[in-house]
Amino acid sequence: MHQSDRVILFLFLFSLLFFGYQEINAGTITSISDSTLAVTVSENSHSESDLPSVFMVIPFVILLGMIATGPLFYHHFWEKNYPIISVILGLITVFYYLIFLNDTHSLLHTAAEYLSFIALLSSLFVASGGILIRVDKKSTPWLNAGILLFGSVIANVIGTTGASMLLIRPFIKINKDRIKPYHIVFFIFLVSNIGGALTPIGDPPLFLGFLRGVEFFWVIGHVWYIWLPTILLITLIFVLIDSRNVSKDEKVEKFSGKIEFKGMKNVFYLLVIVISVFIDPAVISWIPSLSPLPFGIREIIMFSMVVIAYRTADEDILKANEFNFEPIKEVAYLFVGIFATMIPALQLISHEANVLGEKLTPGIFYWATGVLSSFLDNAPTYLNFLSAALGKYGMNVNLASDVSGFAQLHPIYLAAISVAAVFFGAMTYIGNGPNFMVKSISERSGIKMPSFFGFMIKYSIPVLIPIFTIVWLVFYF
Repeated sequence: MHQSDRVILFLFLFSLLFFGYQEINAGTITSISDSTLAVTVSENSHSESDLPSVFMVIPFVILLGMIATGPLFYHHFWEKNYPIISVILGLITVFYYLIFLNDTHSLLHTAAEYLSFIALLSSLFVASGGILIRVDKKSTPWLNAGILLFGSVIANVIGTTGASMLLIRPFIKINKDRIKPYHIVFFIFLVSNIGGALTPIGDPPLFLGFLRGVEFFWVIGHVWYIWLPTILLITLIFVLIDSRNVSKDEKVEKFSGKIEFKGMKNVFYLLVIVISVFIDPAVISWIPSLSPLPFGIREIIMFSMVVIAYRTADEDILKANEFNFEPIKEVAYLFVGIFATMIPALQLISHEANVLGEKLTPGIFYWATGVLSSFLDNAPTYLNFLSAALGKYGMNVNLASDVSGFAQLHPIYLAAISVAAVFFGAMTYIGNGPNFMVKSISERSGIKMPSFFGFMIKYSIPVLIPIFTIVWLVFYF
């Protein structure tokens, strides 16, 4: 990362943290949730007078529009200036909250969310970058399907980010002579998103539910029969498309059939990162809280793994993987702007969801959570709609006993919100953190990926929306 990049990122984070500490010192914040991925819903539910102006959604819309159009219409300008643009738009929102709303609490929570988000992604990115997987087999539709299915399963053990970073490079290399954009798109669909719908480790929204009181194995018990046919159907569509990808000039090569695996110490690093996800006072009571700091022991461990994994990595493996920090740098800058500019949108959505909670059916929760998770961070979106769903029955999302009871008494609502938050993350490049990283790695490998709108129009809308509609008709209509 260049020195100027560090300065820009530091200034933005400093502005969030400094003004957050000003409020802490004033005694207006008594505690900060140790779940730094979460926005406390009760604190996000404002009265009408405290709500941000609807016009403050404009910076988010502008950023989203530039992410969509920049690489397509003004590529060189965007590549050079996207960090500055993202930070400036984020700062507009930050200063609005400071000057006009005098709300530093939301900013501090956002800083905490961002630090937790980037700690998880960067640690998994660097740790997996030190693992080399070579599969000396001929690329076939069914071999590719097997990799996608394998990735979908292990996403529930090491997270969608871990599975994506572990498998994307070998997946590209296996298909080096016949690689097409759709290979990467279906990888994003399955490994980076839908695959991780079975456990709290799989995707951040489910982990938030776990922290709030949803039992660890509740999701797999209530979602597997939706997850399995969805995964198989998308994989079948991939096989049908991939079967038509036959090169006329295909080289005759001999394959040993061997699978080579190097970098075992990095598997240990991945294990440490996954375990650290649960090092939270909300999960283990004796874990000390670092409040009022906007991070916890979990984030310290994850950032430490970034340094350790990179410093101890085998240079030959890094070279073979063509490892560099550009993909995580791109995610860090774009999402620092996304996290900041989406604060008003999330608060307005939270308010409306709670106002209309009694009128919302499981089907409405499914589509509302899904559509918004496609463009906003799916973790707070999940939490906001979970709060609204509990509110229908006079329950409080901040009480673990209420959340646990809700999961048992009204499972259809929780299942609809959980499925939608994870599945719909595959709809856009910004729907889930790994999506952008996979896109960036693929483009640096020479693959011409579709634009933001191209991804939606050519792939996610025609492939996923019909499948998601079937899920809705069968389970939540």
